[in-house]
Amino acid sequence: MTRIDVRKTYKLYIGGAFPRSESGRTYEALDAKGGFLANASKASRKDGRDAVLSARKAFSGWSSRTPYNRGQILYRVAEMLEGRREQFVTELRAGEGVTDKQAHAIVDESVDRCVWYAGWADKLAQVTGNANQVSGPFFNLSSPEPTGVIAIAAPQDSSLLGLVSVIAPAIVSGNTVVVVTSYAKPLPAIALSEVLATSDLPGGVVNILTGDIAEIGPWLATHLDVNAFDLAGVDDVAVATSLEADSAENLKRVIRPGAIDWEEAPGLARMTAFLETKTVWHPIGL
Repeated sequence: MTRIDVRKTYKLYIGGAFPRSESGRTYEALDAKGGFLANASKASRKDGRDAVLSARKAFSGWSSRTPYNRGQILYRVAEMLEGRREQFVTELRAGEGVTDKQAHAIVDESVDRCVWYAGWADKLAQVTGNANQVSGPFFNLSSPEPTGVIAIAAPQDSSLLGLVSVIAPAIVSGNTVVVVTSYAKPLPAIALSEVLATSDLPGGVVNILTGDIAEIGPWLATHLDVNAFDLAGVDDVAVATSLEADSAENLKRVIRPGAIDWEEAPGLARMTAFLETKTVWHPIGL
């Protein structure tokens, strides 16, 4: 008896749930040799708005958690990712055309990156904040606060390690995110959304949209409830320029695209890019 293949059609990840695209559109995700892997939802403008609404709703609760607790949750994400290693290895081999050894190395680095950022969660304030010296009977204290809702264009080629490397630094400091995945290689991002849904991460902190950044990006860039835009995965110079210009409407912070080796040590740049510094004066003796 010949068995018929069951073709998977994956959904979006918004607010901790997996809704279908409002538009009902899908596109084919292909392997490195052009073979069919699955159908991915093609997010629309309405899906983008729903994701921003969800991220904004989750922001107050997430940003008010202790940094230590956010680190615990991100560490749990690393544990869950490790537990689904073979699924990610299979998807990386198919989508990126890497060897089994390379795929295992990428998963290892992705897990390690989550752990690395989790370790920074309760140390970031000590590094970026300060007790400032002032002339007068005052304490002057500067401390970092999250920017808000961050839109992220995920890297196109590094579908797992690059994805983790843009999401983790944004959320560990208290921000919430709306991520548009790699268009051609969305399956690791979809698998990551399943990891997030079954971890301790509150719904809405990370929202994952599959689709075309050139289509969804302009609506995120002009959305007045989006506070920053990471353009890491925008390869088209004209699209990146347009998104940066649109982001100026409400003075969004923007990380411009550039050639990045995601295997290099991440540093603090992406964590500190989406922080605001709050300075408080307090009289001595009161």
